[in-house]
Amino acid sequence: MPYSAEVHRLMSPLSRLARSPRSRRTLALSCAVCAALTCGAGPEAGSAATNAPAPPGGSDRARDAFDKVPAAGRPARGPGTNVLLVGLDRREGLSQKTKNRLHVNGEQCDCTDVLMLLHISADRDRVSVVGIPRDSYVRFAEHRDHGKGFGKITDRSTRHLGKINSTYAHGGPALTIRTVEQVTGVRVDHYAETDFRGFEKTVNRLGGAEVCSSKPLQDKNSGLKLAKGTHVLNGNHALRFVRARHVDPPGDLGRMRRQQHVLGELLRTLTGGSMAENPLEVVRAAAALRDSVRRDKGLTPQRLAGLVRDLRGLTPEQTEFATVPILEFDHRAPVWGSTLRWDGPRARALFADLRADRPVTGNPATGPAPGATPVPYRPEDVSVRVAGTGETAARIAQDLRDNGFNVLDPLRGAASGPRGGRTEITYDEHWQRKASTVSAAMPGAVMRPRKVAGSKHSQVFTVRPGTEGTDVADVVYDRSSVEGAPVRGDDLDCDGRTPHNRS
Repeated sequence: MPYSAEVHRLMSPLSRLARSPRSRRTLALSCAVCAALTCGAGPEAGSAATNAPAPPGGSDRARDAFDKVPAAGRPARGPGTNVLLVGLDRREGLSQKTKNRLHVNGEQCDCTDVLMLLHISADRDRVSVVGIPRDSYVRFAEHRDHGKGFGKITDRSTRHLGKINSTYAHGGPALTIRTVEQVTGVRVDHYAETDFRGFEKTVNRLGGAEVCSSKPLQDKNSGLKLAKGTHVLNGNHALRFVRARHVDPPGDLGRMRRQQHVLGELLRTLTGGSMAENPLEVVRAAAALRDSVRRDKGLTPQRLAGLVRDLRGLTPEQTEFATVPILEFDHRAPVWGSTLRWDGPRARALFADLRADRPVTGNPATGPAPGATPVPYRPEDVSVRVAGTGETAARIAQDLRDNGFNVLDPLRGAASGPRGGRTEITYDEHWQRKASTVSAAMPGAVMRPRKVAGSKHSQVFTVRPGTEGTDVADVVYDRSSVEGAPVRGDDLDCDGRTPHNRS
């Protein structure tokens, strides 16, 4: 269907929603949710070629992802609406010039590098987004492997374990849906997916994505090079931002938080920007998404229009973001290598809230244990030296040791008593990513990073006691709570840290 005709078709069911400023803001917000969440296609490629179905041609990218999802054994329908949002690592059909431009020259895996469950509450007063890390080690739903293209995999059973991002390669959207339903207990009502080019097109058509960082970010793998501060990125650079895994916070949780941050900032921009005041511009953007976002046949323009109407007045404060809690970040599995193992009790509590249509924020069962501040690095992996030999220095050293830190012998010749002023902690800025763990343990101290030339970077944090800021707080290693705990959209900060742990 020609682009102008598609705009006209979409205007019909949506036009009545654009007659007031409030409705126009709602329309922009809803299009942002639909577009941004389905466009986080991913990080570096994983393994091997697959036989997963290729995208259909033409401007209509709708597909019936539920064709091969049997009704028997599915979770019961619950209140609200659940949409499975997928970003594919698919490079098939990309020219070398396009790969270079998008910085996606690695081997494709045709896998789901972004998996998010979007829940719209029954009263249309809340949108909750739960990210499922790509390397999650789960048991696949029952299926029949096609027997090739999986490297060293020898387990041909129909319910083998594996990384969840490979479900698409093993059985397309249907197996992905069925596996997500099996491991979460949440029934998927709708399905939407996109790829690298789809993400780029969508961000460009929406006028860019605003991001911020409290420090410079650089990741050679994704091509990201971002200065400190706030920026509006085009689709190409936004793709690099959401793909980055080698910046702080690192890995899948950090990357997923950055994707959630992009969405949160995009929602803020759209609710007060020109698109919120121009319904035709919103509808044109929605029509353009048909070229970049593939969805199941049930997610019709009329269905989207109904959601838009019901979500009227939604604000960023009514959005929530979370990532499945992780217990083990380097679970070694035969064939699959390093994987992520879920924190079972907390994950079950998170998905129970989703199924019951409750907010995912504020539940103690999904958050950190009370009484200690969660930190992203194990204290035993952080070396600390307390300067001085007096009573204050000895107490600080012992308290840090009790917290699990690797406390080294004091510096020779250091003053015995505390100096005036606040306690200072000096360290090589190369190890900035560990600084939040130390500052959480001594919240009253001043952190003093130092730039060290050369390739030798000391990992030792030196504590110089003062007359103030000498107390040591209890900390506990809980990377999930730092980088992926449930948080409201208005609480997402520039570094992806949750409110209880910002350094």
